[in-house]
Amino acid sequence: MHLFTVIPRNVLCFLGKLPWSIMYYLDIPHRRIVKRNLKFAYPEWADKEICRTSRRIFRNLGITIFEILQMAFFSKEDFLRNIRIKGEEHLIAAIKGGKGVIIISAHLGNWEAASLFSPCYLGYPVTVVVRKIESGIINSWILKLRTRFGNSVIEKEGALPEMTQTLRDGKILALMIDQGTKISEGVELLFFGKKVTVTPAAAMLALRCKSPVLPVFCVREEDQKLTIIINPPVKLVRTKDLRNDLKTNTQSMTDAIEKAVRKYPDQWLWLHKRWKRFYPDLYPEYIARRKRRRAKKIKKMLSENETD
Repeated sequence: MHLFTVIPRNVLCFLGKLPWSIMYYLDIPHRRIVKRNLKFAYPEWADKEICRTSRRIFRNLGITIFEILQMAFFSKEDFLRNIRIKGEEHLIAAIKGGKGVIIISAHLGNWEAASLFSPCYLGYPVTVVVRKIESGIINSWILKLRTRFGNSVIEKEGALPEMTQTLRDGKILALMIDQGTKISEGVELLFFGKKVTVTPAAAMLALRCKSPVLPVFCVREEDQKLTIIINPPVKLVRTKDLRNDLKTNTQSMTDAIEKAVRKYPDQWLWLHKRWKRFYPDLYPEYIARRKRRRAKKIKKMLSENETD
């Protein structure tokens, strides 16, 4: 374990890049999704730029995976030695406000490190809202990583009461808001100028608990060192129109996510079908698979009815 924690940055980056550089050529379905997403988000980019960025996305993901594996063996001192922090004054001021703090983030850079810095650096644990991973083994392992320095975890399903209480207690709550949600559970907004659904949970909690919302990201800079970037609080709108306030504030938070992704486009998780709700034609294989599943379901229902 000790040997794994002292692997130099350049060696770790090489170990991460190598297999995922190969995966770029082998994993055709995800490579296709990445390229389509990039072309959709950056229509002005030439094909050469799309290909170059796509390769870097795969490489960065490989590095992130190796970093996460290494962090599982880090002490607090190891963690702080391998990371730099910018903008901590924003979080310190927000904590002193006594209304709790909402951290919003995205699958950008090393997103798992984004919530570990607070207990290590400031001594304030973070409550992280997560979606349970289907694999029990992986879910158990990542849970230990996320909680090893004193953080706690809330599963996303039915989490609102516990999230609210966390803020009422003056604690830090962290949410990832860059992935899609069901139309019935989200608000329709713009991300890269295209329609998406986004969870309004952070905006709802901010208005209800009067908590500041800070965009926080962990990115890999040019020297390959991880940097926690803590941005100033998002300016929130409070009027008598709650529905409009939720949409306006969630858009402001989504804009903060987009700004970070645009600055580090090769470090965001472009592998998921972010625009499938409103632009399913962007992913024709997804449509075909959904039609097959629907046909299979109908066939099963008809078969059951005939049996009855």
